[in-house]
Amino acid sequence: MSQPTPALQLFQRDHCPLCDQALDVLAQARVPDFETVWIDDDEALEARYGIRVPVLRSADGRELDWPFDVAAVVAFIGSPSGP
Repeated sequence: MSQPTPALQLFQRDHCPLCDQALDVLAQARVPDFETVWIDDDEALEARYGIRVPVLRSADGRELDWPFDVAAVVAFIGSPSGP
């Protein structure tokens, strides 16, 4: 049996200062649990997110590209149709 997809995923890479900033923003926004998805060493994820990371993705497929702030994250989480 597979695990359910978490409500939020943060796509990021190792040694990424912008990803570190995004984690700070998520903490400030008091984002509930989310899954970290590392794009390093995954060709498909690298092709899709390589220059876009960090990217916050909801379970319904909406994506919030960097740069984002606390207000944008709160709006993204609170709105099923996106910002």
